[in-house]
Amino acid sequence: MAIRLLAALIALGLLHLQPQLAHWRGDAGFRRWVHQLADTNGMARVLFTVLAPVAACALIAWMLHRLPLAALLQLAFGLVVLLFSFGPQAFEAAIEAILKAPDQQSREAAAQELCEDCETIAWTTADLGEATAYGALRRRFGVLFWFFVLGPAGALLYRLARQLGHDSSLALDAGARASAGYLANGLDWLPAQLMVFTLALVGHWDAVIGAWRRWHQQAAPNSWYLSSPAFLGAAARADVLTDVEGGDGYAEERTDPLHELRRLRDALLRALLAWLSVVALIVIGGWLH
Repeated sequence: MAIRLLAALIALGLLHLQPQLAHWRGDAGFRRWVHQLADTNGMARVLFTVLAPVAACALIAWMLHRLPLAALLQLAFGLVVLLFSFGPQAFEAAIEAILKAPDQQSREAAAQELCEDCETIAWTTADLGEATAYGALRRRFGVLFWFFVLGPAGALLYRLARQLGHDSSLALDAGARASAGYLANGLDWLPAQLMVFTLALVGHWDAVIGAWRRWHQQAAPNSWYLSSPAFLGAAARADVLTDVEGGDGYAEERTDPLHELRRLRDALLRALLAWLSVVALIVIGGWLH
């Protein structure tokens, strides 16, 4: 776990200093692999497509563990896989592009970089907050969660499942596309749940937890894999709209999406630090034990 934590810290630091690193990943090989499995369909195609590269990743990690300088090699391998899995766009850079855009048209265009599953993002406080939360899940928190739980294979599993389930440019049969969506939604479920509780801790507890509870009261029992984690979007909307409804005495701030985007960005940064702190405590506890 200590090596994974160090790899995560280095990867996040590199992306902060050089956001373009998130763009270096190429998916030509994965697309060819998807095409080669065109003679299969449904869940079998999804399993072969995703599990084969993930198994290869796990095998490489296992082999590195038995070589000289194992810790250094594992660190380098984990760092490479993390940088690949964080792509193809830099989350923090996308937020900064919105905040630093010179005019309204540029801001709205930059906001579309946060969108993966949606067609467009409306320029409203609630929609922008929801898209930001989903972007944080799929480009940071989801990758980190599965990396800490399963190592490099977990981060790669999450990234490939996301691409297979939500990249409409990949040629998949209807059964495979549906199964890939189920897998991607299932992998989103746990990190999204943790994100909600962390966001509540660093933001508006009553509003966030209230929205989370209302969503779960209305959700179907199998919604954890049939649909995306909309409870996270509902929680993010509740968090950013709390200030809008309560106000701080300045009417222009109460309706300014940029003001709430800055506040949500800071809240997500605190949430990320909270996750890393918990992992650090687990590492220290392991050393003391």
